[in-house]
Amino acid sequence: MSTKAQRQHLIRELLAGHEIGSQAQLVSLLAERSVDVTQATVCRDLDEMGVAKMRTAGRTVYAVPEADAPETLLPNTLRRVFGDWVLDVRFSQNIVVLRTPPGSAHVVASAIDRSDFDGVVGTVAGDDTLFIVATEELGGPAVAEHCRELADL
Repeated sequence: MSTKAQRQHLIRELLAGHEIGSQAQLVSLLAERSVDVTQATVCRDLDEMGVAKMRTAGRTVYAVPEADAPETLLPNTLRRVFGDWVLDVRFSQNIVVLRTPPGSAHVVASAIDRSDFDGVVGTVAGDDTLFIVATEELGGPAVAEHCRELADL
């Protein structure tokens, strides 16, 4: 696992399959899978992924929020996601196309879907390409410009 997106995908799988109560435990499980990271990196990953601690059977464990109850991202988190992964922004009418490194489009799409991004009807992500459908009122050019600002392009 060499990319941030791959590491976060593995973290999501580990959280789904294990009751993890500490960042140190998560760092250890990642190391068992040949992913060497610091606790500070894991902390940032958990924050970006919207992971929260929940009480289950008298103990507190990390859990990924359910898809049907998304947590709204803070604006600086959306800016960080765009800065890390968005490489190019283009548009055609009300469709905005974002290019990312391979395996990262879903991370950006999820961040958009969990944010209060104005003018977005929805997203569709592939491996390294993401489509954003903009509202007719705001349109593709305005959404694309906002994406460029977030990505500092």
